[in-house]
Amino acid sequence: QLLLAESGGGLVQPGGSLRLSCAVSGSMASSSAMGWYRQAPGKQREMVAVIRRGVSTTYADSVKGRFTISRDYAKNTVDLQMDSLKFEDTAVYFCNVASFGYNYWGQGTQVTVSS
Repeated sequence: QLLLAESGGGLVQPGGSLRLSCAVSGSMASSSAMGWYRQAPGKQREMVAVIRRGVSTTYADSVKGRFTISRDYAKNTVDLQMDSLKFEDTAVYFCNVASFGYNYWGQGTQVTVSS
């Protein structure tokens, strides 16, 4: 079983940057995919970015060119660098790891983009 803990959320002005980090307890080596999802008030949870075994990545159209997902097997972390943030990026961001057919989720971290 894996435990995930997100950090790095906060309040930022439009155009600013934040870096989210997800610490994974347990080995990530067996995971098939790791990703970041978000859920805004009144909306369904949506995929933001996913990185699969190897180097394959997928980004939501709304964040392409602004967000970058990365992982560090040595540190057991999955990070999301968010640049050029917009009002519509405001949401709770969740880390996800898929391993052996199970989906593991963190508790979420709030990102608020406001002037």
